Amino acid sequence: MQKTMYTNKKILIIGGTGTIGQYLTKELLLQGPNVIRIFSRDEYKQFEMQQELQEHQNIRYLIGDIRDEKRLSRAMEDIDYVFHLAAMKHVPACEYNPFEAVQTNVLGTQNVIQAALEAGVKKVLFTSTDKAIAPTNTYGATKLTAEKLISATEYQKGPKDTVFCSVRFGNVMGSRGSVIPLFMKQILIDKKVNVTDLEMLRYMMTPSQAISLILKANEMAFGGEVFVLKMPVIKLKDLVEVLIEGVSKKHNLNDKVQIKEIGLRPGEKMYEQLMTEDEAKIALETEELFILLPSFGGKGPNYRTLKKYNGEPPSPFNEATIKKDTLRQWLLKEELF
Repeated sequence: MQKTMYTNKKILIIGGTGTIGQYLTKELLLQGPNVIRIFSRDEYKQFEMQQELQEHQNIRYLIGDIRDEKRLSRAMEDIDYVFHLAAMKHVPACEYNPFEAVQTNVLGTQNVIQAALEAGVKKVLFTSTDKAIAPTNTYGATKLTAEKLISATEYQKGPKDTVFCSVRFGNVMGSRGSVIPLFMKQILIDKKVNVTDLEMLRYMMTPSQAISLILKANEMAFGGEVFVLKMPVIKLKDLVEVLIEGVSKKHNLNDKVQIKEIGLRPGEKMYEQLMTEDEAKIALETEELFILLPSFGGKGPNYRTLKKYNGEPPSPFNEATIKKDTLRQWLLKEELF
């Protein structure tokens, strides 16, 4: 086993029973951590995760909610690295229950910040979303506010050494509540897929791609940055057709699967963005990431060696969509059929 920054370290994954949390846990287990604490309010998902990973003796399962700062403080005692993945994510649910989204996504993030500062954690990484750009819904607005809280902590923390950063990414294939498991269920049970709009464009990546870039961003972070992952674009029509073909083949479905367009849900957009025009003007760039430095300046010495991004704000309309063959290979590789 190759030694990494997580070897023999203590890690807390907030929202660790979600799709990204579980993939992240499995990846970090390969790097020899002292302990991984899984913090979530979903006891059944914790039970399932315990059953799957029962051979690992260095995982602790903590029931708790990020709305409870005292519980978070207990969970963070003696922790080195925190990954903050917990959120209310379902767009219509956040629209219908906006203050619940605020309490979890905004106040909960502030609780994470306070607890991490008090515990003397080395680094905190917050996962944001492309829906935080020019948000038209409550979910995006709360995630943008949480991003700002994380970045602002860098110049408000005084003598504390904890490093805070955010990572923005789009839809993760197969994540709980996302379209892939929903469409597969509809194909198998209803022989019909309800699609908001076949022309909709989305930034999408596999769980493995997301984890790889989260860990890369956390390694690079000096404090206050927003790391924007360069993500591939898919057209919803292509995804639906590949899923229908793959599920029908696997389950020997002979019936023709109907596709029905039902229109956008409350707060939903036809396409997402990775950054605003103003952000694009100040962005730095690597092969895999854009880096937005905090408003009051980044202090990473190596940022002076990175090239400045000189293009227009990345837009799904300016990028080629992923070919259906590639989409099919990704779904097979991640065993999402």
